[in-house]
Formats: sequence, structure tokens, C-alpha cells
Amino acid sequence: MRRQIQGLSSSSTVSEIPDGVYLVRVQKAHYRWHKVKPFYELHFFVLQPEALVGASFVARLFCSPKALWKFAWFLRDFRYSQELLDRDEIDARALIDLQGVLQISNEIVNGRAIVNLNAFVPAADWEHLASHTRSPEVA
Repeated sequence: MRRQIQGLSSSSTVSEIPDGVYLVRVQKAHYRWHKVKPFYELHFFVLQPEALVGASFVARLFCSPKALWKFAWFLRDFRYSQELLDRDEIDARALIDLQGVLQISNEIVNGRAIVNLNAFVPAADWEHLASHTRSPEVA
């Protein structure tokens, strides 16, 4: 049996959020175990720039021994609890509502769209960065 579904051929596998720099808040955080590359699946809510306020996207942040430097960078710049960091503890509930600035890029890997987290900056630096970076164009 065949079915016709309008819009199927025009559906995009690219993220709705273009590459760029964004002020974001963590909405959800889930630990995902993997034998070689465990990661946190993070749901972000865009706070700035104005054109994309309310948009959201999902990205992975790996926490394998090789990727701990980047995970620690994220936690430090998003102002994760220093007390928990000192005890080497990650509480997924403590990640929720953390704010900071992300530089992201979109990529297709094995036919799947992913959002790369390229850089992190504390939320307090948003005003400085926003004045020096061009806002992404929204269609």
C-alpha cells in the first residue's frame, strides 16, 4: 500500500538553528551510557539573539576520559556548582537552568544531523560577544 504524505520530500535534516554564537539556558540534561563514549544529552533554549529567542536544540557533550577537558570547560563557563565539581560529581538536575554562551556548528554525520558545541563562554560575556559577532540570518 502506498501513502502520500505532503511535505515529506522537503523535510530538512539540518538543524533549525544556524551556525553561530548564542546565549542559551540548559532545559534538560540526560546521561547516556556508552561503553567507549558516554555523554550528556543537553537540551538548550535560546535566550539571545532576539531573532531566535524561544528556539531550542539538542547537543551531546561527551564525558569520556579523552573528552573531560571539554566537559570541564562547559561546566566552568556555565557556572556549575564548584562544590560538586570539587567532589567530581555531576548532578543532572544541577545542570538545568545553567546559562552561558555557546558557539555551535551543524554537521551531517552518517546521514544524521548533529549540533557541535565548539566553544563556551560565561553568560556575563554575552554583551561583549554580541557586539563583535554578526547575528545569524533567519529566513
